[in-house]
Amino acid sequence: MLERLLGDERTDAGTYLAEYIYGANDGIVTTFAVVAGVAGAALEPSIVLILGVANLLADGFSMGMSNYLSRRTEIDYREADGRRGDAPADDGKAPARTALATFAAFVVAGWTPLLPYVFVIEPLFEAAVVVTGVAFFTVGASRSLVTKRSWYRAGGEMFAVGMTAAAVAYTVGVLLGASRESPGAVDGRLRGTHAGGPATPRRPRRGRASAAAATATASTPR
Repeated sequence: MLERLLGDERTDAGTYLAEYIYGANDGIVTTFAVVAGVAGAALEPSIVLILGVANLLADGFSMGMSNYLSRRTEIDYREADGRRGDAPADDGKAPARTALATFAAFVVAGWTPLLPYVFVIEPLFEAAVVVTGVAFFTVGASRSLVTKRSWYRAGGEMFAVGMTAAAVAYTVGVLLGASRESPGAVDGRLRGTHAGGPATPRRPRRGRASAAAATATASTPR
């Protein structure tokens, strides 16, 4: 995804190095977007870990399988062109290994925004912003190993893309969090409380007939 977005031209420096770098980039971006969204909605920190880990495994697996299918299709296309004698050169990358490299880099690098929540480094979200910002620039700058871009330009682009995605997620989280605290929702919760605690159930009123019968019973001599 980021390879197409940023328009990099890869060189031949490393067989699976590109998969590691782009997988790490996507892992950091998507996980930090989850962290920013939860922080914007002012939800419990434990939700960050739950959603973050779920995103790492599910999105990482999806990205790895997409890489596998893309690579498998490319090889099949080359084989079909080979029968016509105009097949392009094969770079020798195995589909399963490209998928594994992408998935591993996605999961390992994607833990970066979650580290302050795992080790309880407070303030949690602010620490996550600092740690992730450094990771964005570092991993982005490493793209210069497999592209023709300078390291500072590649790092700056990755930092800008990641922080923009996080800002969008944070804004959505703030808006959704505000909608949860609408007056109707607050009134609904207040109906079930009384003086800060559970509402005291009212005793059923006794009818006049029941009250008269009780009075007659009390006045009857034994």
